[in-house]
Amino acid sequence: MEFIYQSAESILRYVVEFSTLLLEFFGICILMITAVKSFILWIKKDEAIRLRLAQGIALALEFKLGGEVLRTVVVREWAELGILGAIIALRAALTFLIHWEIKNERKALSH
Repeated sequence: MEFIYQSAESILRYVVEFSTLLLEFFGICILMITAVKSFILWIKKDEAIRLRLAQGIALALEFKLGGEVLRTVVVREWAELGILGAIIALRAALTFLIHWEIKNERKALSH
């Protein structure tokens, strides 16, 4: 029975680590694509550049936040959980602020 438990725990750890890396990779890709598109919009002097950049950053942060939440599944120590909690809180606060900025930027563009 102990072998089954250890095998299941090992599989779960592998799946969580792979999924976390995948989510963080998606976040990085989204951020890089957004940066390139924003640079092109900046060259074209597009007025919606701040809105599109903020939306891309917010989406990238959502993926990164998902990776951090997944990482909490395999945490074994309270200190590590505290660090992850602080990272999650910081990213959630950043996401909230960016969404607030998006809302204000949409209002400014519509007027």
